[in-house]
Amino acid sequence: MPPEPYDEMLSDEAKYESMGEEDRRFGYSVRSKLHPGESAFFEANPNVSGMAAEDNTIILNPGVGPEVNTNAVIENEAFRLKLRDKNRIPEFGLSQEQIEAFQGTSYENNPDALRSTIAARIYSGDPSALATEEQREWLKQFLSGLD
Repeated sequence: MPPEPYDEMLSDEAKYESMGEEDRRFGYSVRSKLHPGESAFFEANPNVSGMAAEDNTIILNPGVGPEVNTNAVIENEAFRLKLRDKNRIPEFGLSQEQIEAFQGTSYENNPDALRSTIAARIYSGDPSALATEEQREWLKQFLSGLD
């Protein structure tokens, strides 16, 4: 069963604590064995902590340090897989602050990918999303519509 949308009466932390790990991951699994192309990708992109793999599993960069919150990375990638599964691209505006924060990244000239990463980061609690109320509301609506 998918997670319920964030309840305004609970803080994000309290809501997170009430969800089971499987719910937060939408049932997607983490695959520990990397394929050759995936290993090469992570070696070339050491700043990337994880990825929603083509086989609908979540993979983690084995080179990330202990400072990385792997549970948040897994939730982020699980949300990306759910978006892919539902063939959805988030429909919300981007703030100037977000556009500036992602300049020089692979998202700079790809607003759909930027919206997807923003939504996934909001879902996983990553403050780098620089979330707006409109974006939080989109996430709440998306999550409430899941079967």
